[in-house]
Order: sequence, then C-alpha cells, then structure tokens
Amino acid sequence: MAGLIIDQSKIRDIQAVTQICPFGALEEKNGKLEVNAACKLCKLCVKKGPEGAITYIDDKKKQQIDKSLWTGISVYVDHVEGEIHPVTYELLGKARELAAGIHHPVYAVMMGSRVKKSSRQLLRYGVDNVYVYDQPKLKDFNIETYTNAFEDHIQTVKPSVVLVGATAVGRQLAPRVAARLKTGLTADCTALEISDDTDLVQIRPAFGGNIMAEICTPHSRPQLATVRYKVMNAPVREASESGEIISCMIPEEKLATGIEVLGVKEKEPEKTIETAGVLVVAGRGVKKEEDLGMLRELAELLEGQLACTRPIVEAGWMDTRKQVGLSGRTVRPKLIITCGVSGSVQFAAGMNNSECIVAINTDEKASIFKSAHYCIVGDIYEVIPRLIARIRKEKEVS
Repeated sequence: MAGLIIDQSKIRDIQAVTQICPFGALEEKNGKLEVNAACKLCKLCVKKGPEGAITYIDDKKKQQIDKSLWTGISVYVDHVEGEIHPVTYELLGKARELAAGIHHPVYAVMMGSRVKKSSRQLLRYGVDNVYVYDQPKLKDFNIETYTNAFEDHIQTVKPSVVLVGATAVGRQLAPRVAARLKTGLTADCTALEISDDTDLVQIRPAFGGNIMAEICTPHSRPQLATVRYKVMNAPVREASESGEIISCMIPEEKLATGIEVLGVKEKEPEKTIETAGVLVVAGRGVKKEEDLGMLRELAELLEGQLACTRPIVEAGWMDTRKQVGLSGRTVRPKLIITCGVSGSVQFAAGMNNSECIVAINTDEKASIFKSAHYCIVGDIYEVIPRLIARIRKEKEVS
C-alpha cells in the first residue's frame, strides 16, 4: 500500500509541519511526527515540508507478486452442523464461471466436526476438490480456530481467489483471514469479474450508492471478497458426483484457544423478507406512517410481506429487518411491487434479481423503471386502492 515515510532527524519544528496538512493528518506523539488515519495521500506535506523529511512511497515500488504461484478459486463452505447455507452454492456457481475464463480449478473448504458426509453433496456442484477439516475441536464456530484452519488451507493450496458468503460467520471470518495474510478484502460485492492475468475485479456500490466501484488487489494474493446471499445464481445440482474429498488436519496447538463455547441456542424461526415469495416495498413516496396500512393490505392479499427502503426506516416507521438494499437485506422474490421507490443503486442491487418487478412512481424518469419489468407511471394513492379492489374482486369470483 502507498504511504508516507518520515525522517525524524530532518524535522526541527514539529508543530510547524503539522500545520501544513489541511486534513489534520500530521500530529505529534511522544516528541515525534506521525501520520494518522485522516491522511488522504495528497502529498502536500512532501512538497511543503522540510526537504527530505517526508517521502511518498508508491505502490509501484513494491515487489511484484508471482501470480503463477497462486492457482484456483476457493469457496468457504458456510454451514451449521453440516447443513450448508445456500449462499455457498451461489458462490460455487460464480467460482465455476470465473474459473472457466482463466482455466483454474474450483475448490471448497469446509470446517467442522463429523462433516465429511455433508461435504459430499458439494461434489454435485462442479467442485474439483473439497478440503475438509474434520476435527472435534472445530465442532462449534470459533473465530480463532477457524481462522487458523482457513489460513492453513490458503497457505497450503494457494488459491488465487477466495470467496466467502456475507453471513454472520463470513463477516467475522473473512476480515480476520485477510488481516492474517496481509491481503485485501472487498465486502458485500454485487458483481465479480476476472481478467486474463487472474486479477479479480470486485464490484460494489460506494459513496452512498452513487457509483459502482471496481476494486482490485493486483499486488497481493489471495484476493478475498464477501458476497451477499441471493446476489449470485446457484448452479443446477448435477446428477452425479465429480471431484475429490481431501481430508485435512491442523496441529493441536493451532486448536488451542482462549474462547470457550458454552452452548449454541437455536434461533426461533421467523418470517423474513429474504424468504418471501411476494414483496410490496414502501418508498419515499409514502407520505405518512398510517398510509403503510394500504400497502400492508396489498401484501396480505398477495400472501406476501411488506418491506421498505431506507427513508422509511430512518423515519422510524419500520424495522431495519424489513429494509431492502445493500444497507438492508438482499431479496429475490417471485414478485416485487415497489411503491414510490426512486430506485437508488443500493436499493436496485438488493432486489434486481427478482423474477418479476413492478414499479409504481409518479416520475417517469425514476431510476427504478430501468430495473422494472412492468412500469406504472402514477400516484400510489390512486393506483394501490384500485389494485386492491381488483384483486379482491378476482378473489371473490374464484
């Protein structure tokens, strides 16, 4: 990573140098000049500071990594007691697609206790090798032992790319592994591409969803990315198995930990917008909280659920668990009806894989119409009541 190098011997007046930075990134600590996290790498201090006192080091001066030593795409298998999370299959499908372009193998890495039997089902999804760490002390998720096992897999197999589901476990594990290996990590990717030189292009919304950022880590391996559930397409389960199960072990000393799992309590099942077949989404076009009843009625008639966008949550009208978008939940229902939703990049990325998208908005130029299959230019306060009446009538007839 590019940065600044400070030669303390060439600085006579520390306070005078700290005044150079308009961002307050230069500060005095224990009689020395230091750079803090506010640094923008504008290099103003290099130009205006004492000659030779501050030097800018460019990424290009770093030693280039030998990319040929890193081969394959590994997918972390997220599971609970052997029951594999569906996001794993979605990532395997994307891994196969990426690997085909660069002629690399696809791997899966699974950790736990008595999970070898469960790991065999992965062989029906086009995996070349499944690396299984099956040891009693890996029974329950433990950030220390799982990081050690994951690191062992990466250091042994040397995959060029590592994909992790953005689940509760994945969001803890991926950054820990990235820090351990001193490599980059891009969270909550909505798209992935790969170049001929095996550099992974990790695409995700940035700056509040105003742009789609393309992020690469060309000077380090492996390349880590987390991807949300229901963003990628899962492959079709094959009739026969292919690939190989490879049993792995890590030394007992790497299973030693100061964390003790006292017990695991199963969460009570609840209806979530991620599993709903039909969603009616309330957007900024809803004028007051009481008007949500109209949309809720429509959702109930369609045997679906009411969801919302961020402005509705920020107004305190609905819970964050009902929010659609990258800052909320990613959904893929059979039918989604957006009501007064403008269609920001963050929101669209969280629902644009829905089977059928119906958008209602007064603005014919609203961004949501770019994603919708059916576009209704009109006021939700006129359209929704008529739609409710029509559905009620159809139900009475049937």
